[in-house]
Amino acid sequence: MLKRYLTSLVDPEFMSTGLKTALVVGSLLFIINHGLALSRGEMTSDRWISVAITYLMPYLVNVYGQYSYRRKFALRQSPEFTSSRS
Repeated sequence: MLKRYLTSLVDPEFMSTGLKTALVVGSLLFIINHGLALSRGEMTSDRWISVAITYLMPYLVNVYGQYSYRRKFALRQSPEFTSSRS
């Protein structure tokens, strides 16, 4: 399952929504967590690493949500699932 999730991180079907989410949510979190430091010129290399993670996490979470939903949906559509529910 982990290998398939990691593959989904670069799947164009997942990337579009993931990138949009990362941009919006990451930007809001950036402003909240680092806006003052940026305006004061206090951004250190450690802070910039934190900024990268601030944008990365919403992407990872969004893609995981899409991946797990499609996986669950595919399992429900499989013949084994429908026959075991009868």
